[in-house]
Amino acid sequence: MDIFKQIQLFADLIVYQWLHIVPHSYLGDTIDFFIYDVIKIGLLLVIINYVMAITRYFFPMEKVRDMLLKRRWFGLDYVLAALLGIITPFCSCSSIPLFIGFVGAGIPLGITFAFLISSPLVNESSLYLFPAMFGLKVTLLYNLVGITIAILGGILIQKLHVERYVKPELLKFKSRKQVEEEHGGLSLPFKQLIVYFWKDGMNITKAVFPYVILGVGIGALIHGFVPASIVEKYLSIKAWWTIPLATILGAPLYANSVSVIPVMEAMVGKGVPLGTALSFMTAIVTVSIPEAMILKKVMKWQLLALFFGITIIGIMIIGYIFNFIF
Repeated sequence: MDIFKQIQLFADLIVYQWLHIVPHSYLGDTIDFFIYDVIKIGLLLVIINYVMAITRYFFPMEKVRDMLLKRRWFGLDYVLAALLGIITPFCSCSSIPLFIGFVGAGIPLGITFAFLISSPLVNESSLYLFPAMFGLKVTLLYNLVGITIAILGGILIQKLHVERYVKPELLKFKSRKQVEEEHGGLSLPFKQLIVYFWKDGMNITKAVFPYVILGVGIGALIHGFVPASIVEKYLSIKAWWTIPLATILGAPLYANSVSVIPVMEAMVGKGVPLGTALSFMTAIVTVSIPEAMILKKVMKWQLLALFFGITIIGIMIIGYIFNFIF
């Protein structure tokens, strides 16, 4: 049984056995969602920031950064970043720690955003759940359009040169040479390295985690108390404005794709057009209030608005394409 299932069982234990809250009630779903996501994202923050601290120390990030900036890759670097997003099984909030690691390591901003867009938008769920629910044609088209949006979004952000809107404290990291110079030019013993990596990673974790709690708390309230029947009622109408409406309704919510795809299947079964349902699902897993709260800690509002604007437009394009074809 994987670690996320263990976390879910622990959250269920707290809510339904220790607190004796009625299962599947609004209050129960809200608290259960909050406990699960805070633990999950917190754990990911610690692990990923620790790994990135090790990477920053041993890997020649400055050389990689210069290579990515100076050499002509003809878009391959953006493709690789988008593909990395596919194989990382994260929701929008869970992919942020890795995004922070990329930014802190000096990887070009556009490439990191290609990953940030792709990770929740196109993931393992859309690869192995979509074929069974919607067929191979829908699966291939969705993943192709999703990867394209991630790549184009990353390229656009890079072309706009918006690095000044990233919080500068994330760009301050010490190379291996700098760390060794602080210790008399000698390599650190293994035990000291372990401690150094932990402190380096925890500096970012402690700065971001309060925003995780706040963001997930808001998302949990919306998740637990917004009736699904209201959403289905208005999205089943076949009109051009249902795509923007679906995106707006989905954006404040927060869930991972595994939990949302079955809901989307039920919506389609009740008459909601496929493109409209996709826009609703994609907005939930890609943009959310919790994600905005966490990202606000690492970037200024100008860059945050640009990211959400690009992503929301991409989501609506997906909806219109699928409503037109299917």
